[in-house]
Amino acid sequence: MWRREAGTVVLRVPPFPEQAVAPFAIVAGLQVPRVPTEWAPHSHPRHELVWVRGGTLTSRVEDRVFTVSEGHGLWMPAGVVHGGRATAGARFYEAFFAPDRAPFAAGFAFEEPGAVAMTPLLESLLTHLSRTDLDTAARERAEAVVFDVLQPSEHRFALQLPGDARIDAIAEALLDDPADNRSLEEWARWLGISDRTITRAFRHATGLSFAQWRQVLRAHRALALLAEGLDVTTVSETLGYAQPSTFIASFRRVMGTTPGAFLDAADGTADRSAPSDPSDPSNPSDPSRASRLSGLYGPFEGVRNPVLPVQNS
Repeated sequence: MWRREAGTVVLRVPPFPEQAVAPFAIVAGLQVPRVPTEWAPHSHPRHELVWVRGGTLTSRVEDRVFTVSEGHGLWMPAGVVHGGRATAGARFYEAFFAPDRAPFAAGFAFEEPGAVAMTPLLESLLTHLSRTDLDTAARERAEAVVFDVLQPSEHRFALQLPGDARIDAIAEALLDDPADNRSLEEWARWLGISDRTITRAFRHATGLSFAQWRQVLRAHRALALLAEGLDVTTVSETLGYAQPSTFIASFRRVMGTTPGAFLDAADGTADRSAPSDPSDPSNPSDPSRASRLSGLYGPFEGVRNPVLPVQNS
């Protein structure tokens, strides 16, 4: 994935507490990592939906890297091995769906990892389901509506990595430094192969030319940088663009909208879905909510099951 931030903590995910949540079709929780956090590759016996507020979430599944920011979530089917990262201070939400009780038709989009549109209604329902004081009838009503409103996002948020030994070094170098502006000819000399070989390999592995693939990679990295509060000019420079206008045009080609419009849409969703009543049990400021939204694997205090802090790699 992208270069790790300094001070990142890598966590192992403990076994899923199936016995504790067995009666429920959907269970939900919240964590707030105090430091940049990475979850080592793992899988779950249930389908997982994760989303963040105040940061970004990145996940790698085989040769795909997903980057989702506010207003969107990531759906991970049961049994799919994946690793993930969340930025420090991001409110990291997760919901798990029992596969045998999720009424998804065969061939439905949720059979594969992908982005989900986190509408205010969907977020409110999942927040409601995080409560432990719901009776069976209330829970079943809310779960039924969740299945009605859960929809894939119109954005893909997936970067396809080549998975080709001839050009994987290029992909890893650009993941580490998206601003690397070496030309196709320079990459070819670095690898000791022809530029035509690189072109054919990228087209075969990703369906894109090398230039197009680098544009997509930079747009995905821009999502995280913009979510961190960097302005368009700074993001443009960080990603190696000569002018902000060039970055904006490239971002639009990949995402279908400008960086500013993309952030405005996400901010609007966050504003509409934010609880406003301090006494509302779905309000994150409610102290009694901590026991209900403490992470589904047990109380969450900054980091869970830390393995080791890592430096940039």
